[in-house]
Amino acid sequence: MTATTTQDAPRGTGMNGVLFLLSMAALINYIDRSNLSIAADLIKGELALSDLQLGALLSAFFWTYGCMQIPAGWLVDRFDVKWVFACGFFVWSVATAATGILHGFVALIVVRVILGIGESIAFPSYSKILGTHFHESRRGGANAAVIAGLALGPAIGMLVGGTVVGRFGWRPFFLTLGLGSLLWLIPWLAWMPRRTKVAAPVSETKVRIVDILRQRSAWGTCLGQFCINYCLYFLVTWLPSYLRRGRHFSMDEMARAGGSIFLIFAVSSLVSGKISDRWIAAGASPTRVRKALLGVGSAGLGVCLMAAAVAPDAIFVWVLLMAGVFIGLSGGTCWTVTQTLAGPRVAGRWAGVQNFVGNFAGAVAPTLTGYLLGLTGQFYWPFVIAAAVSWIGALSWVIAVGPIEPVDWEKKLRRADFRTEIASVATAARP
Repeated sequence: MTATTTQDAPRGTGMNGVLFLLSMAALINYIDRSNLSIAADLIKGELALSDLQLGALLSAFFWTYGCMQIPAGWLVDRFDVKWVFACGFFVWSVATAATGILHGFVALIVVRVILGIGESIAFPSYSKILGTHFHESRRGGANAAVIAGLALGPAIGMLVGGTVVGRFGWRPFFLTLGLGSLLWLIPWLAWMPRRTKVAAPVSETKVRIVDILRQRSAWGTCLGQFCINYCLYFLVTWLPSYLRRGRHFSMDEMARAGGSIFLIFAVSSLVSGKISDRWIAAGASPTRVRKALLGVGSAGLGVCLMAAAVAPDAIFVWVLLMAGVFIGLSGGTCWTVTQTLAGPRVAGRWAGVQNFVGNFAGAVAPTLTGYLLGLTGQFYWPFVIAAAVSWIGALSWVIAVGPIEPVDWEKKLRRADFRTEIASVATAARP
């Protein structure tokens, strides 16, 4: 039986241009999914939406985005990731542009659902490419570059988008962003190498979703991803409104403060990624390095979110900037764990499962925050809940995830087949 890989023998060689494009795609990806929150107050007033309706609109993207993760993981393992990613990118860019010309709550819900379908291909593709082309000792920096792009998306969205929306309105912003993003496809189609047919271990071609779910570490990465995403999407979707309504920032002040948090996130991710690679190259185990960064990052983020709920105005922004540091430690590390555990040929499927579970947080966090805001009129409890979720994530990464080393799929599948055979014999022997 054969499987597919890409034309790039020494992993990482000649892939710097592709890594840059992946980072840019992540940046565009997160501007496109967070831009609605930047214009949330304007849209809320224009369409006369309640807080609960606004929360539903902010979360609509995540329902299809989360549900499509497992099919997306299968697609990038089965077909050429170059073309699968290109198709998804085209769909989400067109959906972004269409948002700027639509009117009505239902129409916006529909286009956000389509945006979720297009963007669902992103993280399985990232994991497939980075897990295939980058060695363990370079994977921290490669993933950090992608996560830095992710963080710069909301940063640029708030810094630039907040200013543009404040001066020209939200519709021109969506139209320009969506149509302009399509230019990314030109270098992608030119630089991303095609896959070629090579022999693959039978064990790796037979791995199913259920086989991934039999791994304790898979459940740990799924829960850990949910917790990271809950905090991230809480900030991406509701932080602009909180800064405007809870802290009474002007649009320009909101843009600067909110953008700075995600800018710090990007810098922290790049620095921690380089440190982790050098730490491993110096002889430390991936388990020790990755768990240290994930544990400290998630625990520290929880402390900062709890403090932000009660911090006086004089230090509030500094507390949020520290939160950006800790998000960078954990957000820039989590996908390296997945790529190491799964191996290059299973990375797409494992990433799909992990992101399927993890991105339900994107549906829960905005909706729950909108509900609590409508119930209490305050942001205190949303911050407290996000802090608690982050602490649960720290425990998941450190305790639930086992040793961070490649799964021996042949051994695991042989054991599973043996158990199935024993069960079949036992069933046949029943009177």
